[in-house]
This record gives sequence, structure tokens and C-alpha cells, in this order.
Amino acid sequence: MCTAGCVYSDIIPDNDPRKFLRKLVLGMREEALKDPFIWNCNVCERCTVECPMGINFGLITRGMRGQFGIPTPGFIDKVVNEHIHSGNQMDVPADEYMETIEWIEEELQEELGDPNYKVNVGKVGAEFIFGLNAREIKYYSHELQEILKVFYYAKADYTLGLHRWDCTNLGLFSGKNDDFIEIQRPFLEEAVRLGVKKIVVTECGHAYKSTRLMAEKFWDGPQLPIISVLEVYDEWIKNGTLKVDPTKNPEPCTVHDPCNLVRKSGVLEANRNVMKAICSDFAKCILTASITTAVVPAAAVWPCRSLRQSAWLKLKEKLNRLMVQGPR
Repeated sequence: MCTAGCVYSDIIPDNDPRKFLRKLVLGMREEALKDPFIWNCNVCERCTVECPMGINFGLITRGMRGQFGIPTPGFIDKVVNEHIHSGNQMDVPADEYMETIEWIEEELQEELGDPNYKVNVGKVGAEFIFGLNAREIKYYSHELQEILKVFYYAKADYTLGLHRWDCTNLGLFSGKNDDFIEIQRPFLEEAVRLGVKKIVVTECGHAYKSTRLMAEKFWDGPQLPIISVLEVYDEWIKNGTLKVDPTKNPEPCTVHDPCNLVRKSGVLEANRNVMKAICSDFAKCILTASITTAVVPAAAVWPCRSLRQSAWLKLKEKLNRLMVQGPR
């Protein structure tokens, strides 16, 4: 059943979680350590959902990657080292971070018609700190601009981090816990330093999962609630803090479930509720949240060029299914 659930077993020869587990059970150490399954697996844990014994293959795969000296493919280690050095995955210098924030601030002052608008950075005592994906600073600042606009209309009491602000962490995929902790701990320390009541993480699934994993398994400081921004949007829409008009989005649409956010972390309905509220023709996918697959496991696969072809094959398969069947 685990092999039937594995999204790659049908396109990569011998990419079979059951066979890999058998090697471990039989003590076939060398064969297991050399098995390409370790890196072909995208740690989506769909096989875990199907496993009648409840074996978490994601934990096994991550442990094999990081605890046995197996070389890391692609440029994952390079990104990890840059993240440790600079404090963010995109290696953005502190002055560039602040320049981007200032540019967003100026844009929103004009767009909102509010010359006094300010982006909160390093604010002490805010209700929540908002954790970013570094791409929202380096490449997709317009996305952060839209998020901050929502915060403005909701009159949110928030802050962005000053010294640490990126919640992503490729140590989640490399399995090297020392690297993972060194990357993630400073953000939680920033939250404590600023005295916020909770942590809200951007839409990125692996940023959310990394923050949760750090808090639950490796963090020995004060425990703060960790919430996806999708859950915040859902609450604001339900309690009337945000007024939305679904007629502004009349095209048929569905929702994509990130593995790290939905299956692994249990954020099951917030994305659906938000999409249903803001779209007039929303339909759930045929697949349930527990067994759906990510379109492309970007954070895990993209730094590994040798794995991209298989990822795109699965992307094509999923898109074709949606085109033929529709989301219903």
C-alpha cells in the first residue's frame, strides 16, 4: 500500500518505499545507504498515510540523509551554509532587506493613500511576528506587499523580524539537524526578544513546517503558538475583520495542498475556507487533503538538478488530471 501511495514509484525504477524498508529490516546497511531512494523520495509522507503499520517514511528518509554521512546532492549544502552565514536562504544582506522594506512601504503609502503608513520592523510587544520566505524579499516583494496590505486593512498588530526574518530551512530536507537548528533557532530567539505573543508564518509550507519542527523538537525556550497566515486569514474573514467580495474572482478555481502544511502539520481547511470565501466558483479537488500530492516539491528537488526531470513528469501528470477531470 505504501508503494501505491508513493508518487514517484511509477516513474523511477525501483523507487519503492517497501523495498527500501525491507533492506533496513534485514540489516542490509551498505545496500540501504547506497539506495537512490534516499534522495528520490521527496519526503511528502503520502506513503505514511497508506502504511497499515503507521511507519513514518519521512522521518526514516530524513534520518538516513543526515545521520550517516551520505553526500548531499545538488547545491543544498551551499544554500544551507549561506543561510547560516547571512541569516536567510537567499543570502540577502541586512541593508538590502531594509531597502526592500522601505520600497514596499513607499509603494503602499501611495497605493493606500496613507502617507503615514509604516511597515513594522523590530516592533517590541506586537501581537505576532510574521515569518517570511526569503524569496518574498529577494524576488517576490510584490507578494509581501499584498500580504502587508491585508494586514493594513485588518489593522493587525504585527512586526517583521529585524535581525532574523526568514523561516525557510533546507536543513529540513538535508536531514542534518545541527544545520537545521543553527538556521532556525535565531528566528525563535528573535520572536522572544521582541516579546510577541505568537508566530505567524507565511504561506510557504516548508517554512511553516520548519518553524513547527524547531519549536516542538529542538527549542528549549518559551513556547509560542505557531500559526499559518492562512489560518489567520480564515479567522479574520469569519469574524468580519476582513470584508471580501468573491465576485472579484469569478473564474473556476481549486486549491493546492502543500504536503508540509496540510498532511504533515494538519492545517486542513484554512486554505479551502479562504478560497471559498474569495472565489465565486470554487471547487475542492477530488483527492482529499490527506492523500493529495504537491505539484512539485520545489524546496526539496530544485537544488538537485538530477531530480528535476522526475519532478516535472509528476507535475505534468497532475496538471493533465486536473485538465481532464476538473477539480470536482
